[in-house]
Amino acid sequence: MPTTLDRYVAQVEERLANADETTANPVLVMLTGLPGTGKSHLARRLAEVLPFVIIESDQVRKTLFPECDYTGEESHWVHRTCHAVIEKLLRKGVRVIYDATNLHERHREQVYRLADETQVKLLVVKVVAPEAVASARLQGRHDDGTDKEDGSDADWRVYRRMARDVDPIARNFVVVDTGKDLSRAITKLLRLMRP
Repeated sequence: MPTTLDRYVAQVEERLANADETTANPVLVMLTGLPGTGKSHLARRLAEVLPFVIIESDQVRKTLFPECDYTGEESHWVHRTCHAVIEKLLRKGVRVIYDATNLHERHREQVYRLADETQVKLLVVKVVAPEAVASARLQGRHDDGTDKEDGSDADWRVYRRMARDVDPIARNFVVVDTGKDLSRAITKLLRLMRP
């Protein structure tokens, strides 16, 4: 009899793209940043250049809980499922991007452990954007739904609340400002992913 976690992992796996694109040197890219900073856009741009499976916490939440209520219990299952899927993919030799806010070090520590246990290279990317840019993106997200692939429900109020409670990142990380042209940043990230 499958456990709750097994069922959730299976639900998420059904929706994954590039899950069979394996490599001898898988890498885990963990994105961290406030809503509206462009994490999902950066993830998609990277996946256009190199086959990655993108594990996006917002999409996982909507897959598991179509009527999201953002309770602690719901968030626990979302992140536990994300971590289980990431581990499974890394052990298969798949490149993974973990697209979530990852604002608290206790959450990032679980991802550090995953990378250490699977012995894959971890690239931590802090995604930033000027407040005015993030605000406009969040406003546009809800006004006209311009980004059909964006699963986030966060708005400016959520951004402001989250901005007050961000932990410093304990490991080495790269900063990418998505308010600028991403071409150079993507080239740099791809170079850092090399074994």
